[in-house]
Amino acid sequence: MEKLNYSISNEEEGQRIDKYLSLMIEGKSRSFIQGLIDDKKVMANGKVIKSNYKLKNNDEITVEMPDPIELNVEPEEMDLDIIYEDEDVIIVNKAKGVVVHPAPGNYTGTLVNGILHHCSDLSGINGIIRPGIVHRIDKDTSGILVIAKNDEAHNKLAVQFKDHSIKREYYALVEGKFSSTTGTINKPLGRDKKDRIKMAINEDGKRAVTHYEVLEQYDKGISLVKCTLETGRTHQIRVHMASIGHPLVGDLVYGYKRQKFNVEGQVLHAKTLGFIHPRTNEYMEFTSELPEYFKELLNKLNS
Repeated sequence: MEKLNYSISNEEEGQRIDKYLSLMIEGKSRSFIQGLIDDKKVMANGKVIKSNYKLKNNDEITVEMPDPIELNVEPEEMDLDIIYEDEDVIIVNKAKGVVVHPAPGNYTGTLVNGILHHCSDLSGINGIIRPGIVHRIDKDTSGILVIAKNDEAHNKLAVQFKDHSIKREYYALVEGKFSSTTGTINKPLGRDKKDRIKMAINEDGKRAVTHYEVLEQYDKGISLVKCTLETGRTHQIRVHMASIGHPLVGDLVYGYKRQKFNVEGQVLHAKTLGFIHPRTNEYMEFTSELPEYFKELLNKLNS
């Protein structure tokens, strides 16, 4: 474990410690620094502090940097649906059923394995080596992801995800019909207190906001909705829609145990992704078609 030391000068006084350290420690995002502070790895004058601590003249700051955890991820040849690629980013349309990132016990067959075969030199920052992965979508959610090819692109994209300036639109099939065609769900999300694997509406959780628009309502008590994320919490759309009585079709975790259709997991597709390019500073937006299984369900509902 590496220990970093900083002596604060009069000119640096008044800055928030998380912002200061994100500028001082190359390649580390502000959210990463905040995580270190939460883990009590950052001290001011030998005392544990919070992320909003304001620096004082002559403060002695110490930071314990964790050693990167190198996951043994092997490149695998994979049929990737790459929509766009340049020297900084790859935009990929992930298929339903594909896990984004390897985890213990699941090191093969993931999107990262395929991306590493396509492009071996990807960013790997924030302590744990997660090549290129700036954000994720669930295994059974299909759609667009942006992959960072270098650390600078990774950091700049991570800032956009953190300040919620990324445009993210999802299409979902949900249970039930709506009385109003638009709405906003503003409910904090955190770990389910009874089942730590699941997420839940939790007053102690993080702010989570989902805007939705009903695109179509079908006779079989199913609706097609477009969900626009203002925040991007784990399982946000799935939990939010279930919380208003409209769980996603196919979602056995947050939805009904008895399903009307034989589908593997939630019917959810990340359709649109828009962001500021990390090098050119130009806005870019990408869309992907609904996958075939999603289209087939819509055809059944229309018949």
